[in-house]
Amino acid sequence: MSETATMTSAPEFRAAGTDLSERRRTGVSRGAIVDLALPGDDGIAWSADGAATIGAFATIATVASDRKIGEAYPGLAATAAGLATPQIRHLATIGGNLAQRSRCWYFRNPHIACLKKGGSDCPARSGNHLYGVAFDTGPCVAPHPSSMAVALLAYDATVATDRRKGLSIPELLGDGSDGRADHGLQPGEAIRSIAMPAPLAGERARYKRAISRSYAEWPLVEVCARAVIADGAFSFVRIAAGGVAPRPLRLIATETALAGRPPTEATIANAAKLAADGATPLPMTSYKLELLNGLVRDLLTQIAA
Repeated sequence: MSETATMTSAPEFRAAGTDLSERRRTGVSRGAIVDLALPGDDGIAWSADGAATIGAFATIATVASDRKIGEAYPGLAATAAGLATPQIRHLATIGGNLAQRSRCWYFRNPHIACLKKGGSDCPARSGNHLYGVAFDTGPCVAPHPSSMAVALLAYDATVATDRRKGLSIPELLGDGSDGRADHGLQPGEAIRSIAMPAPLAGERARYKRAISRSYAEWPLVEVCARAVIADGAFSFVRIAAGGVAPRPLRLIATETALAGRPPTEATIANAAKLAADGATPLPMTSYKLELLNGLVRDLLTQIAA
C-alpha cells in the first residue's frame, strides 16, 4: 500500500456541502467544485394517488417535519429525524445524503491510499475495520453512509437524475462489487428527484440506529422497518438495514419469515434471528450481527404493539 493517497481531482458537485467541506478541510478533496443550482428541486410534489416526488434539494429537516410525509411515509420521516444533528438536517439535502462519500477513516485520511482514492487495495480489510461491514460483498469493507438510502430502499423508491429516470436504490448505489465507487452516478450526473410509491393503507413504520455515543454519531447499524398487520397477521413487511454492508440491504429472510404470521413475541424473535442470514463478518465486526438482531426485534415489537 502506498503511503501517499491519490487525492480527488475531478470536479465535485456541491449542494449544501456538509460532507464536502470536511473533505476539503482535510485535503482529501482538492479538485474543482461545481455549485449546483437547480430551481424547483427543493420541494415536495404530490400526485393524484397520494404519491410524493421529493426534490433532491429538499433538506433532511423538510422531509422529517413535513406533515404529509409523516402520514404517508412514517419510516422515511423517522429516518430523516434520526440522523445527524438539527444543524446538519437543516442544511443537508436528500440528494446529497444519497451521494455522499465513505466515512471510513482510511478514506478520510489524506496520507493513506485506498481503493476509493486510486489505491490498489483496501487498507481497512487488513487493518482496523471495527466499524466495517458484516456482510462482506465487495473489495471495500466500508459500509455505505446514507441513512436516507436505507429508508428509500424499504419504500422501493426510485431516483431520477438529469440523465436517467426510474433508478432503484440498488441501481443507484450498485452492489458493492466496485470498491472504487460510493454510487453508480456517471461523471457529471446529478440527482434531481426521488419518487415514492403510493402510500400503503394501515402502514406502521419505525426507524432505529445503534450508535456508540448519545448524539451526532454515525450509526454502527441502522434499520427501517415497515409493516401492515391485518386480521391478526403480518400482511406486508419491508425491512432494510444500513451500516452492515457496502450498500443498504433488504432483510429478505426476515420478511419472508413474518409474512402471514401472527405478530407474536415468538414469531418476531425467530424472524429477527434471520436478519443475519448470509452474513460474512470480518474479524472485528461480528458484534454488528447482535446489534442487527436486537434492532430488528425491537422495531417489530414496537410495530406489533
